[in-house]
Amino acid sequence: MPEPRWNRRDVLAAGAALGLAPVLGSAQQASMTRRRIPASDSETLPIIGLGTYSVFDVERTPDNIANCRAIVEMLLDAGGSLIDTSPMYNRSEDVIGDVIGAGVSRGPLFLATKVWTDGHDAGLEQMRESAARMQTGVIDLMQVHNLRDTEVHMASIRELQQDNVIRYSGLTHYRADALSNLEAEMKFFKPQFIQINYSLGEREADRHLLDVAADMGIGVIVNRPYQGGALFRAVRGRALPDWAAEFCESWGQFFLKWIVSHPAVTCAIPATSDPEHMRDNLQAGFGALPGARTRRRMVEYIEGL
Repeated sequence: MPEPRWNRRDVLAAGAALGLAPVLGSAQQASMTRRRIPASDSETLPIIGLGTYSVFDVERTPDNIANCRAIVEMLLDAGGSLIDTSPMYNRSEDVIGDVIGAGVSRGPLFLATKVWTDGHDAGLEQMRESAARMQTGVIDLMQVHNLRDTEVHMASIRELQQDNVIRYSGLTHYRADALSNLEAEMKFFKPQFIQINYSLGEREADRHLLDVAADMGIGVIVNRPYQGGALFRAVRGRALPDWAAEFCESWGQFFLKWIVSHPAVTCAIPATSDPEHMRDNLQAGFGALPGARTRRRMVEYIEGL
């Protein structure tokens, strides 16, 4: 039996009880930096989005939905839009649907999910279920998760694009040792987006793949921006170097700004269910980005730890 969906009143009451502010507040003076989607003539995406792996896989109580709603409203209030999820993430799609059902506007959101199964019929059914769980008639980006049965699912995605229920196609992976396979499938299937791991601790995509994506006009979404937390562990107890104060105020912003300063990157998707972490992540979408020389200096700093 499906779990109940919570209405706006239930979730707002729970959020008030938890002391969660639903939005960032009025301190923002500018909109988040945006990048053009290469497959589009004019559509853009904000450079910081939200990943939901693990963090939105929560029991669907009013308190938990209120917390997730606060996170999503922070994203929107800062000018962000992209939320990335997957059927592999257990309850995450349902929680996104609960957040939308509780009053968050679907309109400004860019919903990205994945197909993660084998076979034509199973793939179509999973994609339909994802839309139903997220309470949306249109999925903005459907990605083949970890290159699983790519040929079958890319054909289905393109059929659904013709039916206007999917807007963009994509391929994903999260491991550096899969990048060569991803590159081969990029060249064969020509998706409109890829999603890859890329960070100061996992720079393999710099060797070739990001250039290929740029040359092919493929958008790039970046997962694992903190290398699964390893980057924070590496700098634990250390203050930011003085020279970094020109463009960031925290280690999280340092790591994210290195990623999104690459011109081929469209959006980074740090995952969090902590409102304070979300506030900090979003600030990476504002202000100056490091140039090529500073990016090299950032790499040298992390390599020297």
